[in-house]
Amino acid sequence: MNIQQFWSDVLAQRADEIREYFQADAYVNWHCSNEHFTVEEFIRANCDYPGDWDGEVEKIVTTGDMIITATQVYPKDCSASFHVTSFIKLKDGKIAAMDEYWADDGEAPKWRQDMKIGRKIK
Repeated sequence: MNIQQFWSDVLAQRADEIREYFQADAYVNWHCSNEHFTVEEFIRANCDYPGDWDGEVEKIVTTGDMIITATQVYPKDCSASFHVTSFIKLKDGKIAAMDEYWADDGEAPKWRQDMKIGRKIK
């Protein structure tokens, strides 16, 4: 499976192309919001979301039948930014299950800023 192309299709909200990456009985879990989706529900949540998206896959780890990605996702108007960590389980070259953890990008909390520890990554 071409994981870069998968993310390109997801970010471009190409429903028909996204569908082809999944087993018919696959599912997607978004743990941070406690949601479990069928493939069709995931496609609706992704493709019906308002606005146009962009992003960059920052890291890919492949181990056995699992692909793990860390991806920055943001609206094209750059009004927000998120990082998603995806654990993608493959079966016969297609996604059988995907567990995702989404986080809003932002500043460190004030209590850590006050401690004057750490520094910006970028």
